[in-house]
Amino acid sequence: MFRAVGRIFRTPDLRRKILFTLGIVALFRLGSFIPAPFVDFPNVQACLSANQNTSGLYELVNLFSGGALLQLSIFALGIMPYITASIIVQLLRVVIPHFETLYKEGQAGQSRLTQYTRYLTIALGVLQSTTLITVARSGALFGTSTTTQCTQLITNDAWYAILLMVITMTAGTGLIMWMGELVTERGIGNGMSLLIFTSIAARFPGSLVAIQQQQGIEVLIVVILIGVAIMAAVVFVEQSQRRIPVQYAKRMVGRRTYGGNNTYIPIKVNMAGVVPVIFASSLLYLPALIAQFNQPKAGEEPAAWVTWVTNYLTSGNHPLYMLLYFLLIVGFTYFYVAITFNPEEVADNMKKYGGFIPGIRAGRPTAQYLDYVLTRITLAGAIYLGLIALIPLIAFVLVGANQNFPFGGASILIIVGVGLETVKQIDSQLQQRHYEGLLR
Repeated sequence: MFRAVGRIFRTPDLRRKILFTLGIVALFRLGSFIPAPFVDFPNVQACLSANQNTSGLYELVNLFSGGALLQLSIFALGIMPYITASIIVQLLRVVIPHFETLYKEGQAGQSRLTQYTRYLTIALGVLQSTTLITVARSGALFGTSTTTQCTQLITNDAWYAILLMVITMTAGTGLIMWMGELVTERGIGNGMSLLIFTSIAARFPGSLVAIQQQQGIEVLIVVILIGVAIMAAVVFVEQSQRRIPVQYAKRMVGRRTYGGNNTYIPIKVNMAGVVPVIFASSLLYLPALIAQFNQPKAGEEPAAWVTWVTNYLTSGNHPLYMLLYFLLIVGFTYFYVAITFNPEEVADNMKKYGGFIPGIRAGRPTAQYLDYVLTRITLAGAIYLGLIALIPLIAFVLVGANQNFPFGGASILIIVGVGLETVKQIDSQLQQRHYEGLLR
């Protein structure tokens, strides 16, 4: 293992790519601690210290920004606008035929879709930064905290100050997007994924220290052991796939023979990745967001629906919240897999090039068989995603840990997924140069 790591840094091209990636990551983390203009940084730090448990409303965004959201930094929005824009563009392929046509055009069409994603990212950056600043001005950024410091986070309420803060945070989002694309082009691994990986990994030490301070060293050791077991299970499931064998008939083109080879269609257990967890979290945050902006004035009783939402849908420790969260993840898993994997399209492509599944007729029977297999595999993947996503909520109930519990939910899925892909890419580049990779 150490010899393999040594070969990495003895290979000039690979060493340059890794050092470039580490430099971009360092700049990204530095920007997470630089406050935006007109932000009272001491008050923000005091509120962070007094409110260790992040409000559920901003939990996911704060996680993906590496804690920059609640610090109101120039990178407060993190990579979340780009993630949202990418998902929206992908979903619009089903609704807008032009997007589907661009997707099928190859590299040129993909470049156009990427450009649309960039424009949408900036638009979402403006919207989300405006919302964040509005919530910070209202004093509701840290939940129901009523301390004076948490209601005076912005030093200037003038329109030009608010406009400058919106421009700064939106520019920060654009800069993060550019840095991610630079890493993809000149570094190692997928740039956007690595920046998300960095944001989540940066919160691991703080979460573990919080558990140790609140519960003691014995609980911390148990949590780490459970975390290692969870990571091993996630690696196993993420690498699991059902391989459907495919044979291609031989065909003559002139004097040459084509086809006749055997291959397979890999159907992963978790084809949806972490997207259903993001969908479910976002949908459950909507009622809490609406209720937060409909709080009664002093001395008035809140509306019945506001009380119900506050009691049942704002805290992850309630059984109803957990049940809805699990069911939404299962539903969104089927929805997303149905969008990204079209059995009829795969069956048509196989028929066009003379491919068939042994024992299954080409055409519609092949599409029905693929749909049958996909439905069964997706059920296991959906239940797996739901259980992994519930781990932080269960830990919050049992251990009293922060809801950004490191060994579960979206965090562990992204950490394992991005780590595996990056290691595989390093391994493939080592094999090209030394005929021996990083993995055995």
